[in-house]
Amino acid sequence: MDKRCLGVELGSTRIKAVAIDEDRRPVAFGSHTWASSFENGLWTYGLDEVWEGLRAALSELDGRGLISAAGISGMMHGYLAFDADWRLLTPFRTWQNTVTGRAAAALSELFRFNIPQRWSIAHLYQAYLNGEEHLSRIAHITTLAGYVHYMLTGVNAVGVGEASGMMPVDKNGDFDAGMIALFDGLTREGGLPPLRSLLPKVLSAGENAGYLTQSGSELLGGLLAPGIPFAPPEGDAGTGMAATNCVAPRTGNVSAGTSIFSMTVLDRPMKGYYPEIDIVATPTGRPVAMVHCGNCSGDINAWADVFREAAELFGGDTERLYELLFRKSLEGDPDCGGVVVYNYLAGESITGLDEGRPMVLRRPDSSFSLANFMRAQLYSSMATLRIGMDILTREGVEIDSLTAHGGLFKTPGVAQRFLAAACRVPVLCLDTAAEGGPFGMALMADHMLRSGRSQSLEDYLARHFEGTSASVIRPDADDAAGFDAFLARYKNALAAERAAAENL
Repeated sequence: MDKRCLGVELGSTRIKAVAIDEDRRPVAFGSHTWASSFENGLWTYGLDEVWEGLRAALSELDGRGLISAAGISGMMHGYLAFDADWRLLTPFRTWQNTVTGRAAAALSELFRFNIPQRWSIAHLYQAYLNGEEHLSRIAHITTLAGYVHYMLTGVNAVGVGEASGMMPVDKNGDFDAGMIALFDGLTREGGLPPLRSLLPKVLSAGENAGYLTQSGSELLGGLLAPGIPFAPPEGDAGTGMAATNCVAPRTGNVSAGTSIFSMTVLDRPMKGYYPEIDIVATPTGRPVAMVHCGNCSGDINAWADVFREAAELFGGDTERLYELLFRKSLEGDPDCGGVVVYNYLAGESITGLDEGRPMVLRRPDSSFSLANFMRAQLYSSMATLRIGMDILTREGVEIDSLTAHGGLFKTPGVAQRFLAAACRVPVLCLDTAAEGGPFGMALMADHMLRSGRSQSLEDYLARHFEGTSASVIRPDADDAAGFDAFLARYKNALAAERAAAENL
Protein backbone atom coordinates (compact mmCIF):
# COMPACT_ATOMS: atom_id res chain seq x y z
CA MET A 1 0.00 0.00 0.00
CA ASP A 2 1.09 3.55 -0.66
CA LYS A 3 2.24 6.14 1.82
CA ARG A 4 -0.36 8.57 3.12
CA CYS A 5 -0.48 12.10 4.52
CA LEU A 6 -2.75 12.84 7.44
CA GLY A 7 -4.70 15.96 8.31
CA VAL A 8 -6.43 16.33 11.68
CA GLU A 9 -8.76 19.16 12.61
CA LEU A 10 -10.19 19.95 16.03
CA GLY A 11 -13.36 21.80 15.08
CA SER A 12 -16.11 23.20 17.27
CA THR A 13 -18.34 20.12 17.05
CA ARG A 14 -16.14 17.35 15.65
CA ILE A 15 -12.54 16.20 15.67
CA LYS A 16 -11.92 14.90 12.15
CA ALA A 17 -9.04 13.03 10.52
CA VAL A 18 -8.52 12.52 6.78
CA ALA A 19 -5.68 10.60 5.14
CA ILE A 20 -4.84 11.10 1.46
CA ASP A 21 -2.95 8.72 -0.82
CA GLU A 22 -0.06 9.48 -3.17
CA ASP A 23 -2.55 10.82 -5.72
CA ARG A 24 -3.89 13.16 -3.01
CA ARG A 25 -7.25 11.41 -2.88
CA PRO A 26 -9.01 11.09 0.49
CA VAL A 27 -8.88 7.38 1.35
CA ALA A 28 -9.34 7.06 5.13
CA PHE A 29 -11.50 8.92 7.60
CA GLY A 30 -12.09 9.18 11.32
CA SER A 31 -14.15 11.47 13.52
CA HIS A 32 -15.23 12.12 17.08
CA THR A 33 -18.09 14.34 18.23
CA TRP A 34 -17.53 16.74 21.08
CA ALA A 35 -18.98 20.01 22.37
CA SER A 36 -17.86 23.02 24.34
CA SER A 37 -19.17 23.53 27.86
CA PHE A 38 -20.15 26.79 29.54
CA GLU A 39 -18.28 27.05 32.82
CA ASN A 40 -17.92 30.09 35.07
CA GLY A 41 -19.24 32.35 32.33
CA LEU A 42 -16.87 31.06 29.62
CA TRP A 43 -17.06 28.58 26.74
CA THR A 44 -14.33 25.98 27.08
CA TYR A 45 -13.15 22.44 26.34
CA GLY A 46 -11.18 20.31 28.80
CA LEU A 47 -7.72 19.36 27.56
CA ASP A 48 -8.36 15.73 28.55
CA GLU A 49 -11.19 15.82 26.01
CA VAL A 50 -8.69 16.87 23.33
CA TRP A 51 -6.62 13.70 23.73
CA GLU A 52 -9.61 11.41 24.16
CA GLY A 53 -11.13 12.83 20.98
CA LEU A 54 -7.91 12.58 18.98
CA ARG A 55 -7.44 8.95 19.95
CA ALA A 56 -11.06 8.18 19.06
CA ALA A 57 -10.79 9.83 15.63
CA LEU A 58 -7.43 8.26 14.77
CA SER A 59 -8.60 4.80 15.86
CA GLU A 60 -11.09 4.81 12.96
CA LEU A 61 -8.43 5.30 10.28
CA ASP A 62 -7.58 2.34 8.06
CA GLY A 63 -3.90 1.93 7.24
CA ARG A 64 -2.77 4.46 9.83
CA GLY A 65 0.64 2.76 10.03
CA LEU A 66 1.32 4.04 6.51
CA ILE A 67 1.24 7.72 7.51
CA SER A 68 4.34 9.47 6.18
CA ALA A 69 3.53 13.09 7.19
CA ALA A 70 0.87 14.83 9.22
CA GLY A 71 -0.48 18.19 10.29
CA ILE A 72 -2.74 19.55 13.04
CA SER A 73 -5.47 22.13 12.54
CA GLY A 74 -7.97 23.56 14.98
CA MET A 75 -10.59 26.18 15.63
CA MET A 76 -8.79 29.50 15.39
CA HIS A 77 -8.24 32.20 17.99
CA GLY A 78 -8.99 31.83 21.66
CA TYR A 79 -6.62 31.71 24.59
CA LEU A 80 -4.48 28.95 26.07
CA ALA A 81 -2.03 30.19 28.71
CA PHE A 82 0.75 28.07 30.25
CA ASP A 83 3.57 28.46 32.73
CA ALA A 84 7.21 27.70 31.93
CA ASP A 85 6.60 23.95 32.36
CA TRP A 86 3.54 24.01 30.08
CA ARG A 87 1.06 23.65 32.90
CA LEU A 88 -2.33 25.16 31.99
CA LEU A 89 -2.99 28.33 34.00
CA THR A 90 -6.66 28.95 33.20
CA PRO A 91 -9.27 26.93 31.30
CA PHE A 92 -9.14 27.20 27.49
CA ARG A 93 -11.13 30.24 26.35
CA THR A 94 -12.56 29.51 22.92
CA TRP A 95 -13.41 31.76 19.98
CA GLN A 96 -17.08 31.65 21.10
CA ASN A 97 -16.47 33.97 24.05
CA THR A 98 -17.39 37.64 23.76
CA VAL A 99 -15.89 38.90 27.02
CA THR A 100 -13.00 40.96 25.67
CA GLY A 101 -14.85 43.99 24.31
CA ARG A 102 -12.91 46.55 26.33
CA ALA A 103 -9.54 45.06 25.39
CA ALA A 104 -10.40 44.59 21.71
CA ALA A 105 -11.59 48.19 21.36
CA ALA A 106 -8.49 49.59 23.10
CA LEU A 107 -6.07 47.53 21.00
CA SER A 108 -7.88 48.35 17.76
CA GLU A 109 -7.47 52.04 18.49
CA LEU A 110 -3.83 51.64 19.56
CA PHE A 111 -2.82 49.57 16.53
CA ARG A 112 -5.16 51.32 14.04
CA PHE A 113 -6.03 47.76 13.04
CA ASN A 114 -9.18 45.78 13.81
CA ILE A 115 -8.65 43.40 16.73
CA PRO A 116 -11.66 41.06 17.12
CA GLN A 117 -12.77 39.93 20.55
CA ARG A 118 -11.88 36.29 19.84
CA TRP A 119 -8.19 36.93 19.02
CA SER A 120 -5.59 35.69 21.51
CA ILE A 121 -4.11 39.16 22.01
CA ALA A 122 -7.51 40.52 23.05
CA HIS A 123 -7.91 37.72 25.61
CA LEU A 124 -4.43 38.38 26.98
CA TYR A 125 -4.99 42.12 27.35
CA GLN A 126 -8.44 41.60 28.88
CA ALA A 127 -6.87 39.29 31.46
CA TYR A 128 -4.35 42.08 32.14
CA LEU A 129 -7.13 44.67 32.54
CA ASN A 130 -8.96 42.27 34.85
CA GLY A 131 -5.82 41.84 36.97
CA GLU A 132 -6.04 38.06 36.69
CA GLU A 133 -3.69 36.20 39.02
CA HIS A 134 -2.45 33.69 36.45
CA LEU A 135 -0.50 36.38 34.59
CA SER A 136 2.14 36.35 37.33
CA ARG A 137 3.15 32.86 36.14
CA ILE A 138 2.52 33.10 32.41
CA ALA A 139 5.27 31.95 30.02
CA HIS A 140 3.43 30.84 26.85
CA ILE A 141 0.22 31.59 25.01
CA THR A 142 -0.93 29.63 22.00
CA THR A 143 -3.95 28.28 20.14
CA LEU A 144 -5.56 24.86 20.29
CA ALA A 145 -3.68 23.66 17.18
CA GLY A 146 -0.44 25.15 18.52
CA TYR A 147 -0.87 23.39 21.86
CA VAL A 148 -1.55 19.97 20.30
CA HIS A 149 1.38 20.41 17.90
CA TYR A 150 3.74 21.28 20.77
CA MET A 151 2.66 18.29 22.82
CA LEU A 152 3.20 15.97 19.85
CA THR A 153 6.49 17.38 18.55
CA GLY A 154 8.05 19.52 21.27
CA VAL A 155 8.12 22.45 18.79
CA ASN A 156 6.38 25.64 19.94
CA ALA A 157 5.28 27.01 16.56
CA VAL A 158 2.21 27.85 14.49
CA GLY A 159 1.62 28.47 10.81
CA VAL A 160 1.37 32.06 9.66
CA GLY A 161 -2.35 31.78 8.97
CA GLU A 162 -2.96 30.56 12.52
CA ALA A 163 -0.60 33.24 13.87
CA SER A 164 -2.67 35.94 12.17
CA GLY A 165 -5.61 34.96 14.39
CA MET A 166 -3.54 35.48 17.51
CA MET A 167 -2.40 39.01 16.65
CA PRO A 168 -1.51 40.93 13.46
CA VAL A 169 1.31 39.67 11.26
CA ASP A 170 3.48 41.78 8.95
CA LYS A 171 4.20 41.43 5.23
CA ASN A 172 7.13 39.12 6.03
CA GLY A 173 4.87 36.57 7.70
CA ASP A 174 5.84 37.19 11.33
CA PHE A 175 4.12 38.89 14.25
CA ASP A 176 4.13 42.65 13.72
CA ALA A 177 7.11 43.98 15.71
CA GLY A 178 5.76 47.53 15.84
CA MET A 179 2.50 46.41 17.40
CA ILE A 180 4.36 44.17 19.84
CA ALA A 181 6.32 47.24 20.99
CA LEU A 182 3.09 49.21 21.44
CA PHE A 183 1.57 46.39 23.47
CA ASP A 184 4.64 46.09 25.68
CA GLY A 185 4.38 49.83 26.33
CA LEU A 186 0.86 49.30 27.67
CA THR A 187 1.71 46.40 29.97
CA ARG A 188 5.33 46.89 31.06
CA GLU A 189 4.47 48.61 34.34
CA GLY A 190 2.04 45.81 35.21
CA GLY A 191 4.80 43.20 35.17
CA LEU A 192 3.68 41.25 32.10
CA PRO A 193 6.63 39.56 30.33
CA PRO A 194 7.61 40.91 26.88
CA LEU A 195 4.92 39.81 24.46
CA ARG A 196 7.28 38.20 21.94
CA SER A 197 8.57 35.85 24.65
CA LEU A 198 5.03 34.56 25.17
CA LEU A 199 4.22 33.90 21.52
CA PRO A 200 5.10 30.82 19.44
CA LYS A 201 7.44 30.83 16.47
CA VAL A 202 5.76 31.53 13.13
CA LEU A 203 6.33 29.17 10.18
CA SER A 204 5.16 29.29 6.56
CA ALA A 205 3.56 26.52 4.52
CA GLY A 206 6.16 24.04 3.29
CA GLU A 207 8.47 24.36 6.29
CA ASN A 208 9.16 21.35 8.49
CA ALA A 209 7.66 21.94 11.94
CA GLY A 210 9.18 18.98 13.78
CA TYR A 211 8.65 15.25 14.20
CA LEU A 212 6.33 13.15 16.32
CA THR A 213 8.15 12.32 19.54
CA GLN A 214 7.87 9.16 21.60
CA SER A 215 5.87 11.02 24.26
CA GLY A 216 3.66 12.49 21.55
CA SER A 217 2.99 9.04 20.14
CA GLU A 218 2.04 7.83 23.62
CA LEU A 219 -0.44 10.69 24.00
CA LEU A 220 -2.12 9.34 20.86
CA GLY A 221 -2.22 5.82 22.28
CA GLY A 222 0.51 4.66 19.89
CA LEU A 223 -1.82 5.15 16.92
CA LEU A 224 0.90 7.08 15.06
CA ALA A 225 4.55 6.03 15.03
CA PRO A 226 7.31 8.34 16.33
CA GLY A 227 9.39 10.11 13.71
CA ILE A 228 6.57 11.28 11.41
CA PRO A 229 7.31 14.83 10.12
CA PHE A 230 4.69 17.50 10.84
CA ALA A 231 3.66 20.53 8.80
CA PRO A 232 3.13 23.87 10.61
CA PRO A 233 -0.16 23.75 12.56
CA GLU A 234 -2.88 25.87 10.98
CA GLY A 235 -6.28 27.25 11.87
CA ASP A 236 -9.51 26.08 10.31
CA ALA A 237 -9.62 29.19 8.11
CA GLY A 238 -6.27 28.38 6.52
CA THR A 239 -7.08 24.73 5.99
CA GLY A 240 -10.38 25.72 4.41
CA MET A 241 -8.50 27.91 1.95
CA ALA A 242 -6.20 25.03 1.06
CA ALA A 243 -9.11 22.58 0.69
CA THR A 244 -10.81 24.89 -1.80
CA ASN A 245 -7.70 26.17 -3.65
CA CYS A 246 -8.35 29.73 -2.51
CA VAL A 247 -4.87 30.99 -1.59
CA ALA A 248 -4.16 33.27 -4.58
CA PRO A 249 -5.25 36.94 -4.90
CA ARG A 250 -8.87 37.59 -5.98
CA THR A 251 -9.96 34.13 -4.87
CA GLY A 252 -12.25 33.55 -1.94
CA ASN A 253 -14.10 30.85 -0.07
CA VAL A 254 -17.04 30.57 2.27
CA SER A 255 -17.15 28.01 5.06
CA ALA A 256 -20.58 27.36 6.56
CA GLY A 257 -21.35 25.24 9.58
CA THR A 258 -21.82 26.31 13.21
CA SER A 259 -20.48 29.69 12.09
CA ILE A 260 -20.13 31.14 8.61
CA PHE A 261 -17.15 33.09 7.34
CA SER A 262 -15.68 34.24 4.07
CA MET A 263 -11.98 34.52 3.23
CA THR A 264 -11.01 36.84 0.38
CA VAL A 265 -7.34 36.96 -0.64
CA LEU A 266 -6.42 40.58 -1.29
CA ASP A 267 -4.33 41.85 -4.18
CA ARG A 268 -3.71 45.17 -2.39
CA PRO A 269 -4.05 46.51 1.16
CA MET A 270 -7.43 47.88 2.21
CA LYS A 271 -7.70 51.64 2.63
CA GLY A 272 -9.30 51.57 6.06
CA TYR A 273 -9.90 49.22 8.96
CA TYR A 274 -13.33 48.06 10.01
CA PRO A 275 -14.67 46.17 13.03
CA GLU A 276 -16.58 43.91 10.62
CA ILE A 277 -13.46 42.86 8.67
CA ASP A 278 -10.59 40.84 10.13
CA ILE A 279 -7.29 41.01 8.26
CA VAL A 280 -5.63 37.62 8.58
CA ALA A 281 -3.29 35.65 6.30
CA THR A 282 -3.10 32.64 4.02
CA PRO A 283 -0.77 29.78 5.07
CA THR A 284 1.93 31.54 3.01
CA GLY A 285 1.34 34.99 4.53
CA ARG A 286 -0.77 36.74 1.87
CA PRO A 287 -3.29 39.21 3.38
CA VAL A 288 -6.87 38.00 3.62
CA ALA A 289 -10.07 39.89 4.42
CA MET A 290 -12.14 37.69 6.71
CA VAL A 291 -15.82 38.28 7.42
CA HIS A 292 -16.62 36.10 10.42
CA CYS A 293 -20.19 35.56 11.65
CA GLY A 294 -20.81 33.55 14.78
CA ASN A 295 -24.20 32.16 13.70
CA CYS A 296 -25.07 29.99 10.73
CA SER A 297 -26.76 26.59 10.81
CA GLY A 298 -27.65 26.30 14.49
CA ASP A 299 -31.19 27.67 14.16
CA ILE A 300 -31.83 25.57 11.04
CA ASN A 301 -30.80 22.50 13.05
CA ALA A 302 -33.18 23.45 15.87
CA TRP A 303 -36.11 23.80 13.47
CA ALA A 304 -35.16 20.56 11.72
CA ASP A 305 -35.46 18.80 15.08
CA VAL A 306 -38.98 20.21 15.48
CA PHE A 307 -39.94 19.05 11.97
CA ARG A 308 -38.41 15.64 12.67
CA GLU A 309 -40.45 15.30 15.84
CA ALA A 310 -43.62 16.25 13.97
CA ALA A 311 -42.87 13.82 11.13
CA GLU A 312 -42.21 10.97 13.55
CA LEU A 313 -45.47 11.75 15.34
CA PHE A 314 -47.30 10.93 12.11
CA GLY A 315 -45.06 8.00 11.21
CA GLY A 316 -43.10 9.84 8.51
CA ASP A 317 -39.64 9.02 7.18
CA THR A 318 -37.03 11.56 8.36
CA GLU A 319 -33.92 10.11 6.71
CA ARG A 320 -33.94 12.81 3.98
CA LEU A 321 -35.28 15.58 6.20
CA TYR A 322 -32.63 18.20 5.49
CA GLU A 323 -32.54 17.50 1.77
CA LEU A 324 -36.32 17.77 1.43
CA LEU A 325 -36.55 20.95 3.51
CA PHE A 326 -33.72 22.59 1.59
CA ARG A 327 -35.23 21.66 -1.76
CA LYS A 328 -38.62 22.98 -0.62
CA SER A 329 -37.00 26.41 -0.17
CA LEU A 330 -36.46 26.60 -3.92
CA GLU A 331 -40.24 26.90 -4.30
CA GLY A 332 -40.33 30.02 -2.13
CA ASP A 333 -40.68 33.59 -3.31
CA PRO A 334 -37.38 35.34 -4.14
CA ASP A 335 -37.94 37.72 -1.17
CA CYS A 336 -39.26 34.93 1.10
CA GLY A 337 -42.79 36.37 0.89
CA GLY A 338 -41.98 38.99 3.53
CA VAL A 339 -40.86 36.44 6.15
CA VAL A 340 -37.76 37.49 8.13
CA VAL A 341 -35.66 35.16 10.29
CA TYR A 342 -32.86 35.95 12.72
CA ASN A 343 -30.67 32.89 13.38
CA TYR A 344 -28.88 34.46 16.34
CA LEU A 345 -28.35 31.70 18.89
CA ALA A 346 -25.33 33.70 20.06
CA GLY A 347 -24.16 37.28 19.79
CA GLU A 348 -23.09 38.76 16.47
CA SER A 349 -20.39 41.41 16.41
CA ILE A 350 -21.09 42.55 12.84
CA THR A 351 -24.55 43.74 13.89
CA GLY A 352 -23.39 44.88 17.32
CA LEU A 353 -25.09 42.23 19.47
CA ASP A 354 -23.38 40.65 22.47
CA GLU A 355 -26.20 38.12 22.79
CA GLY A 356 -28.71 36.72 20.33
CA ARG A 357 -32.31 35.56 20.32
CA PRO A 358 -33.60 33.43 17.42
CA MET A 359 -36.67 35.12 15.95
CA VAL A 360 -39.19 34.75 13.12
CA LEU A 361 -40.95 37.96 12.04
CA ARG A 362 -43.71 38.53 9.50
CA ARG A 363 -46.42 41.01 8.66
CA PRO A 364 -50.03 39.86 8.76
CA ASP A 365 -50.08 39.91 4.96
CA SER A 366 -46.78 38.02 4.52
CA SER A 367 -46.92 34.76 2.58
CA PHE A 368 -46.10 32.37 5.41
CA SER A 369 -45.50 28.98 3.81
CA LEU A 370 -43.03 26.19 4.47
CA ALA A 371 -41.14 27.13 1.29
CA ASN A 372 -40.84 30.80 2.28
CA PHE A 373 -39.95 29.89 5.88
CA MET A 374 -37.12 27.60 4.79
CA ARG A 375 -35.89 30.10 2.22
CA ALA A 376 -35.82 32.76 4.95
CA GLN A 377 -33.88 30.37 7.19
CA LEU A 378 -31.23 29.91 4.50
CA TYR A 379 -31.14 33.62 3.66
CA SER A 380 -30.71 34.35 7.37
CA SER A 381 -27.69 32.01 7.55
CA MET A 382 -25.84 34.31 5.11
CA ALA A 383 -27.45 37.73 5.71
CA THR A 384 -24.87 38.93 8.26
CA LEU A 385 -22.10 37.66 5.98
CA ARG A 386 -23.50 39.82 3.17
CA ILE A 387 -23.43 42.90 5.44
CA GLY A 388 -19.70 42.38 5.91
CA MET A 389 -19.10 41.59 2.24
CA ASP A 390 -20.75 44.89 1.29
CA ILE A 391 -17.85 46.68 3.00
CA LEU A 392 -15.40 44.88 0.71
CA THR A 393 -17.46 45.97 -2.29
CA ARG A 394 -17.30 49.61 -1.16
CA GLU A 395 -13.54 49.22 -0.72
CA GLY A 396 -13.25 48.14 -4.36
CA VAL A 397 -12.14 44.59 -3.50
CA GLU A 398 -12.68 42.40 -6.56
CA ILE A 399 -13.56 38.71 -6.29
CA ASP A 400 -13.63 36.45 -9.32
CA SER A 401 -15.60 33.71 -7.55
CA LEU A 402 -16.28 32.12 -4.18
CA THR A 403 -15.77 28.45 -3.41
CA ALA A 404 -18.24 27.14 -0.84
CA HIS A 405 -17.79 24.24 1.56
CA GLY A 406 -19.32 22.98 4.77
CA GLY A 407 -22.53 21.32 5.89
CA LEU A 408 -24.83 24.05 4.56
CA PHE A 409 -23.89 23.06 1.00
CA LYS A 410 -24.43 19.29 1.25
CA THR A 411 -27.72 19.49 -0.65
CA PRO A 412 -26.57 20.38 -4.19
CA GLY A 413 -27.75 23.58 -5.78
CA VAL A 414 -29.65 25.13 -2.88
CA ALA A 415 -27.50 27.13 -0.42
CA GLN A 416 -24.97 27.48 -3.27
CA ARG A 417 -27.62 29.23 -5.38
CA PHE A 418 -28.66 31.54 -2.55
CA LEU A 419 -25.05 32.45 -1.72
CA ALA A 420 -24.46 33.41 -5.37
CA ALA A 421 -27.49 35.71 -5.14
CA ALA A 422 -26.41 37.15 -1.78
CA CYS A 423 -22.83 37.95 -2.82
CA ARG A 424 -23.51 38.50 -6.56
CA VAL A 425 -20.57 36.36 -7.66
CA PRO A 426 -20.33 32.85 -9.11
CA VAL A 427 -20.16 30.18 -6.40
CA LEU A 428 -18.28 26.91 -6.90
CA CYS A 429 -18.62 23.66 -4.98
CA LEU A 430 -15.77 21.16 -5.48
CA ASP A 431 -16.27 17.40 -5.32
CA THR A 432 -13.73 17.19 -2.48
CA ALA A 433 -14.84 20.29 -0.59
CA ALA A 434 -17.07 18.25 1.70
CA GLU A 435 -13.91 16.85 3.34
CA GLY A 436 -13.14 20.40 4.50
CA GLY A 437 -10.33 21.44 6.81
CA PRO A 438 -8.67 18.09 7.57
CA PHE A 439 -8.35 17.47 3.82
CA GLY A 440 -6.71 20.90 3.44
CA MET A 441 -4.34 20.09 6.31
CA ALA A 442 -3.46 16.76 4.68
CA LEU A 443 -2.66 18.60 1.45
CA MET A 444 -0.33 20.96 3.33
CA ALA A 445 1.42 17.98 4.94
CA ASP A 446 1.84 16.46 1.47
CA HIS A 447 3.14 19.79 0.12
CA MET A 448 5.75 19.92 2.90
CA LEU A 449 6.80 16.33 2.26
CA ARG A 450 7.04 16.61 -1.53
CA SER A 451 8.06 20.20 -2.12
CA GLY A 452 9.17 21.94 1.04
CA ARG A 453 9.97 25.53 0.09
CA SER A 454 10.99 24.63 -3.50
CA GLN A 455 7.40 25.02 -4.74
CA SER A 456 4.92 27.56 -3.44
CA LEU A 457 1.68 26.35 -1.90
CA GLU A 458 -0.17 28.36 -4.56
CA ASP A 459 1.55 26.45 -7.39
CA TYR A 460 1.19 23.11 -5.61
CA LEU A 461 -2.56 23.58 -5.13
CA ALA A 462 -3.08 24.92 -8.65
CA ARG A 463 -1.48 21.79 -10.06
CA HIS A 464 -3.43 19.49 -7.74
CA PHE A 465 -6.82 21.07 -8.46
CA GLU A 466 -6.25 21.35 -12.21
CA GLY A 467 -9.09 19.48 -13.87
CA THR A 468 -11.00 18.96 -10.61
CA SER A 469 -14.72 18.87 -11.29
CA ALA A 470 -16.87 21.54 -9.71
CA SER A 471 -20.43 22.73 -9.95
CA VAL A 472 -20.78 26.46 -10.66
CA ILE A 473 -23.88 28.57 -10.04
CA ARG A 474 -23.99 32.17 -11.23
CA PRO A 475 -26.21 34.82 -9.62
CA ASP A 476 -29.82 34.80 -10.81
CA ALA A 477 -31.24 38.31 -11.22
CA ASP A 478 -34.57 37.53 -9.55
CA ASP A 479 -32.87 35.75 -6.64
CA ALA A 480 -30.44 38.66 -6.18
CA ALA A 481 -33.25 41.24 -6.14
CA GLY A 482 -35.22 39.05 -3.72
CA PHE A 483 -32.26 38.70 -1.38
CA ASP A 484 -31.79 42.48 -1.41
CA ALA A 485 -35.44 42.93 -0.43
CA PHE A 486 -35.08 40.38 2.37
CA LEU A 487 -31.90 42.06 3.61
CA ALA A 488 -33.58 45.49 3.70
CA ARG A 489 -36.32 44.11 5.97
CA TYR A 490 -33.67 42.26 8.00
CA LYS A 491 -31.74 45.49 8.67
CA ASN A 492 -34.90 47.49 9.39
CA ALA A 493 -36.05 45.05 12.08
CA LEU A 494 -32.70 44.67 13.85
CA ALA A 495 -34.02 46.96 16.57
CA ALA A 496 -36.52 44.24 17.48
CA GLU A 497 -33.72 41.63 17.65
CA ARG A 498 -31.67 43.97 19.83
CA ALA A 499 -34.61 44.62 22.16
CA ALA A 500 -35.26 40.90 22.50
CA ALA A 501 -31.59 40.21 23.31
CA GLU A 502 -31.60 42.92 25.98
CA ASN A 503 -34.94 42.12 27.60
CA LEU A 504 -35.85 38.48 26.96
